[in-house]
Amino acid sequence: MDSKKENKMSDKDHEVSCSDCGFLNCYRQEARFPEFCPGEAVKPSELESVTREYCGDAEDARTAMVAAEVEGLYYGKLTRVEEVLAFAGRLGAHKIGLATCVGLIEETRVFSKILKRSGFEPYSVLCKIGSVDKGKMGLSEKLKIRPGTFEGMCNPILQAKLLNRWKAEMNVMIGLCVGHDALFCKHSEALVTTLIVKDRVLAHNPAAALYTSKSYYNRVMEQGRNL
Repeated sequence: MDSKKENKMSDKDHEVSCSDCGFLNCYRQEARFPEFCPGEAVKPSELESVTREYCGDAEDARTAMVAAEVEGLYYGKLTRVEEVLAFAGRLGAHKIGLATCVGLIEETRVFSKILKRSGFEPYSVLCKIGSVDKGKMGLSEKLKIRPGTFEGMCNPILQAKLLNRWKAEMNVMIGLCVGHDALFCKHSEALVTTLIVKDRVLAHNPAAALYTSKSYYNRVMEQGRNL
């Protein structure tokens, strides 16, 4: 089947969800809910059960409350760096783990200094920790960035384990690759937030590809899953 025809079929036949909504009534309740609204399909008992998880003194409730406080107090006023500091401070986290990409080690050094001057105790673990060649995981030499040379694999599981052992009270990801960030979150025992999202092409601003998807980066609309 022609890939373009297949893409058109999938766009037409996909199950509608929140990204198809033109009302966004759940935010202010100033319009109406569409018939396909996933939220409207949730049973009242389930919604009430989930809502209770945001109340009280449990960890999830405290985290949600602190996040809402930071948003309410500093909406549009603080940078992401400052928001992370505000969130960690209000959460009562002192030991801040930094899971960093080797390509953003300079940014990590700066952020570590900022944390220290703000009274936190940072501890960083580089993505190449353990220095294991990619060949050990079964990767073909031709898929290395520089075939025929030693190339340390990213090790997000070990990053998480070392920060768990250090008893990090909150972890911050700084530029971990797509997929490696998912593994780090999966194995981290502490809460994880993100300071920098990896995008080597767009100076770590992945949203730019979405903003220009109809112009400079229209290729993302054409290639999609064919990558």
